[in-house]
Amino acid sequence: MKKYVESETIELKEKYTDTICKEIVSFLNSSGGTIIIGVRDDGIVVGVDKIDEILKKLSDVITSQIEPNPQDEVHTELKYDEGKTLIVFKVSKGIRNIYCQKKYGFSARGCTIRIGTTCKEMTNEQIKIRYEQNFLDTEYMLKKRSNLSNLSFRELKIYYLGKGYHLDDNSFEANLNLQTINGEYNLLAELLADKNNIPFIFVKFQGDNKSSISERSDYGYGCILTTYEKIKNRLQAENICISDTTVRPRKDKFLFDYDCVNEAILNALVHNDWTITEPQISMFHNRLEILSHGGLPKGMSKKQFFDGISNPRNITLMRIFLNMGLTEHTGHGIPTIINKYGHDVFDIESNYIRCTIPFDAEVISKTKNKNVGLNVGLNVGLNKTEKKVISYLLDDESYSAEDIAKKVDVTKRTIERAFSSLQNKGLIERIGSKRDGFWHVIK
Repeated sequence: MKKYVESETIELKEKYTDTICKEIVSFLNSSGGTIIIGVRDDGIVVGVDKIDEILKKLSDVITSQIEPNPQDEVHTELKYDEGKTLIVFKVSKGIRNIYCQKKYGFSARGCTIRIGTTCKEMTNEQIKIRYEQNFLDTEYMLKKRSNLSNLSFRELKIYYLGKGYHLDDNSFEANLNLQTINGEYNLLAELLADKNNIPFIFVKFQGDNKSSISERSDYGYGCILTTYEKIKNRLQAENICISDTTVRPRKDKFLFDYDCVNEAILNALVHNDWTITEPQISMFHNRLEILSHGGLPKGMSKKQFFDGISNPRNITLMRIFLNMGLTEHTGHGIPTIINKYGHDVFDIESNYIRCTIPFDAEVISKTKNKNVGLNVGLNVGLNKTEKKVISYLLDDESYSAEDIAKKVDVTKRTIERAFSSLQNKGLIERIGSKRDGFWHVIK
């Protein structure tokens, strides 16, 4: 009886070859297995020469040729049989749903699986299902490595200090789970960093379709909390108000229900699958569309979604928004929107959720063909300089008095007086210290 026989979990190799990368990937994508180097296919032991050289090659395969890195799933040992040395390479079933050879990526050639004694290419459908499953893990943001290594969190710290949290610089990043188990910054850290490569586009179209863009603004490339504040301010400015002064008290009617739109934006940010791309906000003549990626979180039905059952895709990101008082873990956001606009405003597919908020027909009619900029209600009782300050802060809250003074062509002291006046009127507030903080528009 042969001592060594190839099977679904055992691969025999007379010597090291470059195909070993493919075989390791196949075992990772299957139920694991063992590769024995120094044994021919017929089970005859021939042994291994240049052991150190082969071990070095194996190490290189594991650390640089397979994605995701499978170091925790492999173990190497030397075995002696018939006076000869064998290298036994044990591969456990992968802890991730899919692995590939880096040089081929997540393609059929790159993703193989062990079937019997051979390595077979996975179908495109198998790859798609496994790849998407990989990132349905609620903590994928903590495990996925950031594309950037040099990150800073000044704005995030200001937000926490503003909410009364005590911060320890030595443990701040660890407490907020901003690093992978390997000590590298993760996707969550990238989203919360002062600067990143993640855009967030707000697009206005001239009509009812996307044939003609009238304005394109980008509020991204920075801390997602600041991005949210900028988007919120922009939408407040876009929410045109008409007033009926013939009745008492005066009756105001807005272009859209701001609370519903705010809930839709928060839902898109917190529940978006950030491994795909960022959410998108599109404003048309008659509606606002908020699109997030990833569809419903794993295990959630449409009924549960409409009922407001809370099942966040990004638990840790949700917790940070909760800490900042920006959202609640009560699930009332979706029912709030449905109560106002109905179920039909939601278009739910396997890879996205789109919320379409219709505009008030009377407001559209009365403002048609009018050049309406900032919400007129925002500018009541403000002087020329104060209006300009508000306008610049809506565009970028990081502007200092000196920055705005140069843009408006007035003295820094003039802008500082405007800041003080706007603060007394309850239109802006200071977040953080005088040196490290910024002005936030609150109305």
